[in-house]
Order: sequence, then structure tokens, then C-alpha cells
Amino acid sequence: MTDHRSDDGIELTFLLGLGFQLVLGEFTRRVADAGYADLRPVHGMAFQALKGPGATASELAERLGVTKQAAGQIVDDLEKRGYVRREPHPEGGRRKLVVLTGAATEHLAVAGRILHELEAELGSSVDLGALRGELGRLVRALHGEEGLPPLRPVW
Repeated sequence: MTDHRSDDGIELTFLLGLGFQLVLGEFTRRVADAGYADLRPVHGMAFQALKGPGATASELAERLGVTKQAAGQIVDDLEKRGYVRREPHPEGGRRKLVVLTGAATEHLAVAGRILHELEAELGSSVDLGALRGELGRLVRALHGEEGLPPLRPVW
């Protein structure tokens, strides 16, 4: 029988998945408690991808690793909630630039604070610097040195 108090014998992908699930679940609960129960992790990922000058829905799809249709649905949903708006693209044409509103910027600030608090708490029992370094090396070994792949929001 496997000793569930130890990571001996547990597959790496299972441990990575459990760690991700538990940290994301706690983060999401705390963000909801802070007044953002209407947002899911995919929304926060979209906000991260849209920070700064914004992006087209096609660019958002590429950054999130989703279809253009899925990105369009995310943008439509966030626009209805008041977190993004569509503006004319600076280069003209029919394209629209999706930009964050003040509500999204406020959410990012709250979520960032919560994430740093959670990491500080975890850091009291886990060497997060070593973990971050090792996970970075793992990603580069599998993906290469050309940057990070999109984190597809499949949860």
C-alpha cells in the first residue's frame, strides 16, 4: 500500500497536478472571499494576457492557447461584466483592441496581493525558491529556451 504521507512512488505528473489544484483552489477561494466570486481562473489569465496596451481577440487566443472562438466568448463574457472593453485598433481596419477596465485592474491588484500572501504562507513550510527554480528547469527541458508556452485554461 502507498504511504500517502510521502511523495515516494507517486508519479511526477500526479504530484504536479495535485500541487497546482490545491494552490489554485486556495487562491480562487481567497479571491472569491475578497469580492470576486464572479471570476474564474481563466478570467485572471485573460487579464494577465491583456495587461498593458491590450490585444485583439485573436492575439488573446494565441496567448491563452485556446481557439479564436473560445477567446471571443471570454471577451464577450468579460465585456458584459464590465472588466474589458473593445476599442478601435490603432492600426485601423475592422479589428478591435480588447483593453482592461478599471475593474479588471483593481481585480489584478487584489489577486496579486492574495497570491503574494499565499506564497508567503507556503514559503514558511516549503522552499519556494528551489521549487520555482526546478520547475523552471523542467519547463525549459520540455519546451526549450524560447520562452514559456501558453498555459491552457482546461480547468
